[in-house]
Amino acid sequence: MPRENSSRVQASESAAPLPPAEADRKILARLRRIEGQVRGLQRMIEEGRDCHEVLTQFSGVRSALDAAGNAVLEQYASGCRARPGEEITPSDLVRAVKLLRG
Repeated sequence: MPRENSSRVQASESAAPLPPAEADRKILARLRRIEGQVRGLQRMIEEGRDCHEVLTQFSGVRSALDAAGNAVLEQYASGCRARPGEEITPSDLVRAVKLLRG
């Protein structure tokens, strides 16, 4: 992960969790930006752009997806994506991390 992203992740870890509706809004905004990045990647390939440029864009999309997945995982860990009325156990959290990491 690039250095600038790691400082952003650390800043979000120290902040209080967002209310679920606000967190969802931010995650959806991230996903819409990623959608635009993927469309740009498609155009780059259609235009026959340089492989290095295309791979750089792939890397950006992957990083953006990882960040969005981490945001959902953070939401899950704070309890707002858990099953209603149930607490999250450590094994639930490990299972969620494994699912995210593939």
